[in-house]
Amino acid sequence: MLILCAMLGGFVLDRIFGDPAWLPHPVVAMGRYVARFERAVRPRLPRTPRGELWGGALLAASLPLLTLALTLGACLLARRLHWGAELALQTFWCAQALASRGLAAESGKVYQKIESDDLPGAREAVARIVGRDTQRLDAEGVVKAAVETVAENFSDGVAAPLLYMAIGGAPLAMVYKSINTMDSMVGYRNETYRCFGRCAARLDDAANYLPSRIAALFWIAAAALTGYDARAAFRVWRRDANKHLSPNAGQTEAACAGALGVQLGGDAWYFGRRCEKATLGDALRRCEAEDILRADRMLYCAGTLLCLACAVARFLVIRSF
Repeated sequence: MLILCAMLGGFVLDRIFGDPAWLPHPVVAMGRYVARFERAVRPRLPRTPRGELWGGALLAASLPLLTLALTLGACLLARRLHWGAELALQTFWCAQALASRGLAAESGKVYQKIESDDLPGAREAVARIVGRDTQRLDAEGVVKAAVETVAENFSDGVAAPLLYMAIGGAPLAMVYKSINTMDSMVGYRNETYRCFGRCAARLDDAANYLPSRIAALFWIAAAALTGYDARAAFRVWRRDANKHLSPNAGQTEAACAGALGVQLGGDAWYFGRRCEKATLGDALRRCEAEDILRADRMLYCAGTLLCLACAVARFLVIRSF
C-alpha cells in the first residue's frame, strides 16, 4: 500500500509543482556520474571497438546498480526510522521521476514565443527540450519539434516511470531514470558513441519497449476523451510507429500525429549533420502553434488515465495476496 500511496502522491506533486530549478534532482547526479565515468575510464580503454564496447557495458551496468543500491538503501533506512519517513521519501522521488508538468511548461514557452512572432526565441526555447539542432528550423519546424518531444517524452518521462514505480516503487523508477539518462548522454549513433554508448542505448530500448506501446494506447484513449481523432491516431500508430529509427520513439509520435491530423518526423539535423528520418502521419494540414497546446492536453489526459490504471492494477494485486 505504501508504494501505491507514494505513486499517487508523486503524481499529484509533479502536476502541481513540476521540477523546481532550485531543488536538487537525482538525474543531475546521474548525469555527473556518466560524465565523470567517461572522463576517468574511457581514456584507459583499449582504442578498439571491442574495448569501447566493454567500457560502455561497464557504465551501463554500474549506474543502474548503483542507483538501485542507493535508493533502496535509503528507503530501508527511512523505514527503520518510521513508515511515514519512507512514504515521504518515496513520494518525493516518485514526483521527481515524472515530467508531465515540466514538459507542458517548457513546450508552453515555445508556444508563447511562436505566438509573439519571436522565431529566434522559439528556437532557443525548443532547444531546451530537444536534442536536434534548432537554428535551421522555421516556425512550423519549431512547432513540429515541440509536439514531437511532448509525444515522445510522454513515454519515457511519464508512462515508463509510472509503470516501473507501480511495480517497484521509487527505487525501480529511479533505476529506469538512470538508464534513460545514460541513453540521452551516450546513446548516439555517431562516431564518438557508436561503440561506447551501444549498451546504454540497447538497455534503454529494452526498458522502454513495452512502456512505449502502452503509452501509445493511452495516448489514443486520451485523444478520444479530449476531442481529437482517436480512430486516426490508432490507424497511424499501427501503420507508422515502426518507421522511426528508434524502436520506441515512434509509438507515441505516430499516435499524436494521427490524433492531430498532421505529419511529424522527417529529416532533422544533429550535431551539424543531416539525419534522414521517416515521416509519421498524414499531412492533412500544416502544423500550427495551437498543436503544442493540443499535445499538452493529451499529455495530461493520458498521464492521468495511466496513473489511475496503474493504481487500480497495484491495488488489485495487493488484494489478491
